[in-house]
Amino acid sequence: MTTWRIKDRLFTPTLPAVMGIINATPDSFHAPSRAGVDEAVRLADRMITAGATILDIGGQSSRPGSGLGTAEEEMGRVLPVIDAIHRRFPDAVLSVDTWRAEVARAAVEHGAGLVNDISAGALDPAMLSMVAGLHVPYIAMHMQGTPDRMQHDPRYSDVSAEVTRFLSARLAAAHHAGIADVILDPGFGFGKDVDHNYALLRALPRIAALGTPLLVGLSRKRMINAVLGSQPADALNGTTVLHTIALLNGATILRVHDVKEAMECVALVRRYSS
Repeated sequence: MTTWRIKDRLFTPTLPAVMGIINATPDSFHAPSRAGVDEAVRLADRMITAGATILDIGGQSSRPGSGLGTAEEEMGRVLPVIDAIHRRFPDAVLSVDTWRAEVARAAVEHGAGLVNDISAGALDPAMLSMVAGLHVPYIAMHMQGTPDRMQHDPRYSDVSAEVTRFLSARLAAAHHAGIADVILDPGFGFGKDVDHNYALLRALPRIAALGTPLLVGLSRKRMINAVLGSQPADALNGTTVLHTIALLNGATILRVHDVKEAMECVALVRRYSS
């Protein structure tokens, strides 16, 4: 059983869990996840009804080739969405997808209860101490490079070993900074080619052995489309296949665009494993 401190309360998620993606950005690679304030509230309603444990809200695109933008632009997008969803669903667990400490602070003040950092603190050295002071769980993800250049010829001598070492070190750094609850994410598609991604999928038991919840973001990504010749809009079936493999290999949180289908996957794998 896992229990997280979220500000002034304790929360015990049922694992495996599903995290729904809500993008307050104009250029997310999967168009239906892009949402203004009103649509974000409707999308949140559908995801909560379908069984999502966490809603992950981002205001800065991290798709390959995207620019970093400014903190002001990011907050202008993400804070109104967090505000609106928190007002409508005050008990929902909201995560802010940001690598900036100042955005994390503002988002938590506006109702977020987790911080999801694609850089594991590497892009903003103030992030770990900020999250520790906010008393919320922290998602630390592996990424080689930055979003604008991460897919320019990524290279590893042993991707599984290097990602595991990195996440182990960031887990230790987060605990040293005073963050009690840490979730790790190997960062599928973030500075990895298709072969790297499948090697990591096979290596999930190695990462899960670090002993903390393991999040995977596989939903509709290029590692599916490159194999099937599909587009993100057509990649739901492939996504479900990879979700099944990930759960069997130790993943405990699925970050998804399609909550209902992911919940069905969790239910079937749970029954298979019981």
